[in-house]
Amino acid sequence: MNLLERYMLVVGILFMSISTYAIEENSIKGTVLELDKEGNESGLPGVNVYWAGTTIGVSTNSDGTFSLKLPQSNDYRLVVSFVGYQNDTIQVDPKLKTPLKIILSTNQNLDEVIIAEKALGAHISRMNPILTQKITTAELQKAACCNLSESFETNASVDVSFSDAVSGAKQIKMLGLAGKYSQLQTENIPNLRGLAIPYGLSYIPGTWMESIQVSKGTASVKNGYESITGQINTEFIKPDQANPFYFNMYANAYGKVEGNIYSGTKLTDELSTMIFVHAENFTNEKDMNHDGFLDHPKMKQINLFNRWKYDSENIHAQFGFKILKEDREGGQLSFDKDKPRTINNGYGIGVKTDRYELFTKTAYLFDKPGTNIGFINSFIHHNQESFFGLNNYNARENNYYGNLMFQTILGNTNHQLTSGVSFILDHYNEQLNDSTFVKKEHVPGGFVEYTYINPDKMSLILGFRADFHNLFGTMLTPRIHFKYNFSENTILRASAGRGYRSANVIAENTYLLASSRKLSMLEELDIEKAWNYGVNLTQYFNINGKDLNINLEYYRTDFQNQIVIDREQNTSRIYVYNLKGKSYSNSFQIEMNYELFKGFDVTAAARYNDVKTTINDELVRKPLVNDFKGLISLSYATNMKKWQFDVTAQFNGSSRIPDTSGNPVAYRLDKFSPRYTLLNGQITKYFRKWEIYVGAENITNFKQKNPILAPNDPFGNYFDSSLIWGPITGRKFYVGIRYRIKKY
Repeated sequence: MNLLERYMLVVGILFMSISTYAIEENSIKGTVLELDKEGNESGLPGVNVYWAGTTIGVSTNSDGTFSLKLPQSNDYRLVVSFVGYQNDTIQVDPKLKTPLKIILSTNQNLDEVIIAEKALGAHISRMNPILTQKITTAELQKAACCNLSESFETNASVDVSFSDAVSGAKQIKMLGLAGKYSQLQTENIPNLRGLAIPYGLSYIPGTWMESIQVSKGTASVKNGYESITGQINTEFIKPDQANPFYFNMYANAYGKVEGNIYSGTKLTDELSTMIFVHAENFTNEKDMNHDGFLDHPKMKQINLFNRWKYDSENIHAQFGFKILKEDREGGQLSFDKDKPRTINNGYGIGVKTDRYELFTKTAYLFDKPGTNIGFINSFIHHNQESFFGLNNYNARENNYYGNLMFQTILGNTNHQLTSGVSFILDHYNEQLNDSTFVKKEHVPGGFVEYTYINPDKMSLILGFRADFHNLFGTMLTPRIHFKYNFSENTILRASAGRGYRSANVIAENTYLLASSRKLSMLEELDIEKAWNYGVNLTQYFNINGKDLNINLEYYRTDFQNQIVIDREQNTSRIYVYNLKGKSYSNSFQIEMNYELFKGFDVTAAARYNDVKTTINDELVRKPLVNDFKGLISLSYATNMKKWQFDVTAQFNGSSRIPDTSGNPVAYRLDKFSPRYTLLNGQITKYFRKWEIYVGAENITNFKQKNPILAPNDPFGNYFDSSLIWGPITGRKFYVGIRYRIKKY
């Protein structure tokens, strides 16, 4: 261990021992309210709250609450604006401890207010130099959002699909590349990495989420070196803003049942806590395509999360822990898990997961405006025991992440500097049949980021970090983000930067174990690294008093090295090796949002992907990536939002299927998948404390024919369940209820 690594380890241990709090900016809190005809108060969601003359601002949450960091100047005029309401400007005492209570007045009727809330369900921040789309609770509730993997059905930027036809594992794609190249975070802490990649999207229940922020291209260097194609950050509901009680129950026609309960309470003026409970059960055996395999694995999951929040004048803090246990069983209907696993017992899979997480955050606020020091810690233990047919795969991961940051202003509020040091520790122990793989990664690093903000015209973020990987050496990560306002309604953004990623081939590709092929590592694998470049233009048009939002974007990713999963050279093997040639992704997208008439919101988008990689010395289309996606999402809310109707159509282009020409004729597939359309719909009825929703997914009942290759001979030479390009389950009806005791 060299001198720098020792220093980083000492710093990490020191701050771990004193850290029990969460990093948070010096801020003021409050609630924006409206009065109904009877004089009753209710929170207004989606209200713009910002400091006069700056780009520091937020939108209020679903209950009208907000938390906003103080400006780096002595001008504490708070501007509150909302469509259909009179703007309000308030002089705020920065030392005020009690939350603000702001009531907006309007000359328009209440119906129009509710429509404005719906239109902000998913929106792009006008202030953030990094292109970021915020998906709020209002947007998430337009579909059966059971977990994070089902949170993007109305989103054009993120694709979600099954990895294989037997395990139920789901994967996301962004900019035409697998989700492992996007950095997944929970409240700005890197998460769902390593062993969690195959099934991690199901570890975050939808009802726990306050919002999701989706940013494309390289992210801030503050968050590490791993973001290549983008970043998805999930914000959980906060203890001091939560309802005292919330309950959700969901069931679908396939037999899946799940329940969610959470409760938040303030113990003192400074201290609050919250507990979340999630349980799901799916034990029905469904084989709708009659191939002898379960269409979806049987699954049980219990998920607990307890979090705490502490706020005082100079210290802001959060800490919490999670416990998850999950059990998946799938395979042939004839498989009996209580009997020995032999060819005569049929083909089965089983995945048992135990996962424990602990996080702490701390921020100390200095008297100098805009100056603070903060420290983030995260500890994860993940244990998995699994089998796929006759293959045994057991793995264990221990992860630590620490990030110590200092932020201040330089001269005036237009210039901000953030610097810090970080440390990542990953220990993996994997056993595949008779082989054992042990990997220990220690990555100390440091970063500096300069931000320039001219509130009227331009923002610039220049970031650089250096990390020192014990296996791959020094990694240098430069990144730049630029935003220019041609006018109030025309915004240009551009970004460029490099990202790295250390691959865990077996853990990330466990779906390949559900085939007859053998994994062959042809060489020692290097770290993956790529450059990403992007440009975005956002234009707002005022038509009939309403904003038409058009967003145009282009992103390119160029790999300097990539781990190639080659399943086309040999019908009996999967070769794994470093990139030998080019690999790139070009992604073009246009998206439009508009309120067509009162209460009726329309989102339309189209995206084209050009993704190629060198496989077996030939530059070819990356397999199982759609070349086109279109989306139309329609949402209508009646007066007073008593009813809501949501319909989403997804148009999916063709994808290249890995070459099967070396198989016997009976086991060959077409070179390209067909184009297909998916249609989802939901109806929600609102009561004072209750909500009832019913819906259907894949209404047209489109399914991939024969998703499993050679299902009649699962232990033969040609069995493969990983060639998935479309839905493997058909039409699915569901029903759910929500009940809440609101915070007053």
